[in-house]
Amino acid sequence: MNLQAFLDASPVIQLHALAAIAALLLGAVQLFGPKGTLPHRWLGLVWAGLMALAAITAIFIREVNAGGFSFIHLFIPLTLFGLVGLARSVRPGARKGSHRRLVLTLYLAALVLPGLFTLVPGRLMHSVLFGA
Repeated sequence: MNLQAFLDASPVIQLHALAAIAALLLGAVQLFGPKGTLPHRWLGLVWAGLMALAAITAIFIREVNAGGFSFIHLFIPLTLFGLVGLARSVRPGARKGSHRRLVLTLYLAALVLPGLFTLVPGRLMHSVLFGA
């Protein structure tokens, strides 16, 4: 593990990574914990905030494509639109089961999948975790 690589990264990358990692961990707790409770609702709001923070900070990370956007930036609108759908799914009268499906889709498609791309050799998280 090479924490110095993380500490040498720009503040926006650090904030993005911390928000994404926190959302990944909290999301797992939420997915496997009891549903419908007050803590679940409050932690869900925190999770949504972490997801939004990770998506918004990703707009300013452009090291992969020589200062431009790359394919991984397609996850930004996916995440933001998904969060809007998620907010709609908790309102009274929403279709039963849509909330769980949306959360699971967001968790996998906006956290796990992009997270796997960060483990490619040459990327920061690969350097942090594997020291290369």
